[in-house]
Amino acid sequence: MAAQTGSVRDHSGFTLWAAAGLIVVLFLLFIAVLSLSIVREWRDTQKRAEDQALAGSQVVATNARWVVELSRQALGRIDEALGPDIEANAEATSVLIREAIETLPGNVKSYVVAADGRTLFSTDPNIRPIDVRDRPYFSALANGDSWYFSPLLVSRLDGSQIFVVSKRLMRGGQFVGAAIISFDVLLLEQTWQSLGLDALSTISLIRGDGQLVARYPLADGPLDLSKYVLFTEYLPANDVGAYPATSPADGVTRIVAYRRVGGTPYVALAAISTESAFALFRRNTLITLFFALPTALALAGATAWIIRLLRRDQRRREQLSEALELNSLLVKDTHHRVKNNLQAIMSMVRMHTLPDQLKTDLQSRISAMSAVHEHLYRLDQFAEVDAATLVPGIVEPLREAFALPVEVSYDIDPLVLDRDRATPLALLVSEVVTNALKYAFPDGREGRIAISLKQQGSGDIRLTVADDGVGFDTTKASNGLGSRLIRAMLVQLDGTSRYEVEGGTRFEATLSPRAVNRPQQATQSGAALASAQPA
Repeated sequence: MAAQTGSVRDHSGFTLWAAAGLIVVLFLLFIAVLSLSIVREWRDTQKRAEDQALAGSQVVATNARWVVELSRQALGRIDEALGPDIEANAEATSVLIREAIETLPGNVKSYVVAADGRTLFSTDPNIRPIDVRDRPYFSALANGDSWYFSPLLVSRLDGSQIFVVSKRLMRGGQFVGAAIISFDVLLLEQTWQSLGLDALSTISLIRGDGQLVARYPLADGPLDLSKYVLFTEYLPANDVGAYPATSPADGVTRIVAYRRVGGTPYVALAAISTESAFALFRRNTLITLFFALPTALALAGATAWIIRLLRRDQRRREQLSEALELNSLLVKDTHHRVKNNLQAIMSMVRMHTLPDQLKTDLQSRISAMSAVHEHLYRLDQFAEVDAATLVPGIVEPLREAFALPVEVSYDIDPLVLDRDRATPLALLVSEVVTNALKYAFPDGREGRIAISLKQQGSGDIRLTVADDGVGFDTTKASNGLGSRLIRAMLVQLDGTSRYEVEGGTRFEATLSPRAVNRPQQATQSGAALASAQPA
């Protein structure tokens, strides 16, 4: 009988293990199929982005070829209009030069410069006497080149980004000057818009030697790309192609398509940001996971249930510690999610067409509530909040948002705030500091704000916010939403407040000691809070 019982138990155990193994295999198979589907979708998204970039580079190349051809024609007409003596018939020649560049796209300016560097003719209304003989687009022609195509330049006249096409002028076998056409880099903007690209995607023209010619959105300035992977690996292998890379211009990761522009010295680029290219992929993946997750959880749950049956005795000893750990994680996750939801609300506020002042007020209030939840989950103290960490966490984002030359000093006792009182205190501090930043320092004037939170001998907590700004009329500040919110928070904190306006504004609130649990240094949890503060 004992052997029979052992056999039954062994058979039962084998059956349970077999069922658990089958569920594990099904679970792994499900994960493999799901992963394969996601990888395939990722590859399809990559291919679509490459095709879009290649089509964009074709458009850029076509426009570049068109600009070069029109430039050659216009410079040829200018050469003809100048006649045998390039300095004669100034008035008639100016008219002919203007007519020669009328068909060119964008903001185009033309110049005729004599061999000695004097500017003879120009369509630029802001022209100033500038010696351009040191510029390669003139010196290259003086040294024998017939044509010159410049890299990206910064205009000496107005600081705009330009690129130049110039032609050597010859009379009687002698170099007599240069005909020059300059294009504003913003010429690429219309092409960029026609491609429907997002703000992180770019189009560019690069000279064959690796010098950046034009880019939209605008680059910070001239850029040498001759050591860049495009010129060291891809162009030597193929005249047309696409590859993923991080831009040396701005550090953004993009899918770059390139092609040489035949008949010109240019390489055309269109770069699609991976953020926009993979936005739909990320959305579809989240939807797939949303529907696939219940199945995965069911399989995982069945496996866990069978394993729990096999290890019942061991699990009973571990349940208490696991439950405590799980509860801690859930509470931490709840505060983290609340903080993320508040930040999402702030993002939606920024996207709505509301008055800037209203946006700032809403964001500061939401930010104050978000800071409380951030401190709760970050410090693993779910019933208490460290005042010395909370108050700067509320004030510093406000100071950065207003971008004023205002210094903020803190004098905060080591107090541990009750969780239920932390949010009203955060909103109170946020409103008072926001009012100071908003009204105390007009026209960007410098100043100081001093914030203190001190426990008095009577046990009361005194909050003080003082600035050295212009002050205000306290009789006119009682009906606004901010003032009503301050009064509401004081009610929750069992507090009272008053304003003093002399050499600035001083807000002083006396709060009930019930707003604070106890001094931080006097409690073990307070010490834990102090040691858990992030560096």
